[in-house]
Amino acid sequence: MGINRRSFLGGTITAAGAGLAGGSAFAGNELATELAMGNLRGSFSATDDGLRPGAVDDQSRLFQSILERAAASNKPVFLPPGNYVVSNIKFPPNTRLMGVPGATRLVYSGAGHCLMGENCQHLEITGITVDGANRPIEEYASGLIRVSNTRHLVIENCEIIGSAGTGIYVDRSAGRIERNTISGASGSCAIYGVENRAMLISSNKIIDCANGGILVHRWSYGEDGTIVTNNHISSIGAANGGTGQWGNGINVYRANSVQISNNQITDCKLSAIRSNGGSNVQILGNSCRRSGETAIYSEFEFVGAVISNNLVDTCARGISIVNFLQGGRLAVCSNNLVRNVTGTISYETGKTTNSGISVEADTTLSGNVVENAVDFGLSLGWGPYLRNVIATSNIVRGSKVGIRVSVVEGAKSTVISNNIISDYKSGAIIGYRWRDAKTSELAGRLLSGYEHLSISGNQLS
Repeated sequence: MGINRRSFLGGTITAAGAGLAGGSAFAGNELATELAMGNLRGSFSATDDGLRPGAVDDQSRLFQSILERAAASNKPVFLPPGNYVVSNIKFPPNTRLMGVPGATRLVYSGAGHCLMGENCQHLEITGITVDGANRPIEEYASGLIRVSNTRHLVIENCEIIGSAGTGIYVDRSAGRIERNTISGASGSCAIYGVENRAMLISSNKIIDCANGGILVHRWSYGEDGTIVTNNHISSIGAANGGTGQWGNGINVYRANSVQISNNQITDCKLSAIRSNGGSNVQILGNSCRRSGETAIYSEFEFVGAVISNNLVDTCARGISIVNFLQGGRLAVCSNNLVRNVTGTISYETGKTTNSGISVEADTTLSGNVVENAVDFGLSLGWGPYLRNVIATSNIVRGSKVGIRVSVVEGAKSTVISNNIISDYKSGAIIGYRWRDAKTSELAGRLLSGYEHLSISGNQLS
């Protein structure tokens, strides 16, 4: 019968726990090791080959040798519980490295890189804690775990802590990164994926990282297909500064056909989710709370975005689908709940404009609920950058202006219909020239006075 690795790992944890309950921690770890080795017959036990758990000296040379001999035989390596001090490890082409989750720890000794895999056929790391000890990582590696050009990658049920760079850096690879905990990465982010092929990044917990959570990037525009789902991301800073490059829970750049779904994202310095130039992006069912800038952004040279069923609470701006000037267009924004759009943006001077949802071109905006967006519930267009927008069947309440719409020359076809707008302070629907109100109340008029603008069937209260 083949070995189910997930079942095996779960069994080792349970066994270790049972041992701890009945006696010493050592007894629990010993039992976990025995059960693991019983289930991994034919594997390489690193300690049988001389690797010593808890040794204070660097064991890199012996560990490297064990990995190479196991890979040559296409066998897994099992690391029993304990600390192993290593550096400059290069994974052979067929590496399967397994430990006891929470008990097996690789500690980076510094001077170069920690773990690196290049041009691998199969690379699997399961149940290992990798501790960077905040020691410097050379620029060529960038991450505590660096993987490049790997046909099938699995990093699962690991803990990555104390990286002076990125936690996991993966480029030009395929596979999955699942059920890991990554904390304290002081480089660009927790997980950095570049030019990958249909990568799955799922069910990870990411906390207290200096500049970013999960980044899905490409060096040039192209199909990517990464799925980012069911992750918990919190406490993301922007130590590198800037006006959007850093400080995001999930960031897409030049990567097409990326799906971002069902993530819990809280306390990001800038955006919970920011897609820059990501065409055919889907942002679905995420919970985005306490964002320091725009909670959900689809911006710049994108064509195609679906942003639906998200919850946004407490931010400086809610959802922005913008930058038609740079080619950003074609979107569906539906059934989102956006509330408490009241914050200020730290890098801006002057007053922040708080808008619940902003759109510009070739976009339907329907079925959304926006409450307590200080300035505008819905913002349609910016100057002449307004074309083919339908805003219908939305609920907007508690804003200075319910719906702001551009009436600058060059603005094109816009329909505002069948919305409910309530508790507004200065107007339900008002035309703007850039930042300045140009019209009186447009809601209820038979004719708006602007050829590009059709307004009908809205209910005011």
